[in-house]
Amino acid sequence: MMLKDSVITAGQKKREIIIALCCFAAMFLLNVFCVIRYACPWTEIFTQLGFVVVFSVGIYVLTVIVRLIVKAFASLFGRCRG
Repeated sequence: MMLKDSVITAGQKKREIIIALCCFAAMFLLNVFCVIRYACPWTEIFTQLGFVVVFSVGIYVLTVIVRLIVKAFASLFGRCRG
């Protein structure tokens, strides 16, 4: 069994990078909000950067899963209608 070569276009790469950066930005802003809300020292923004990265990767993985599920349902119901 041979695997087919898959081509990832520049547009797809750009979209994924933008989504990943949005996930990171959302988690970073949440970290800033928590520092302000709970009156923590501002060094917490940099010391907790590892957690921000881990949680942003988690959010990105969740978005990938949701997008795959939506795409699967769209292709499934798209075939049923046509």
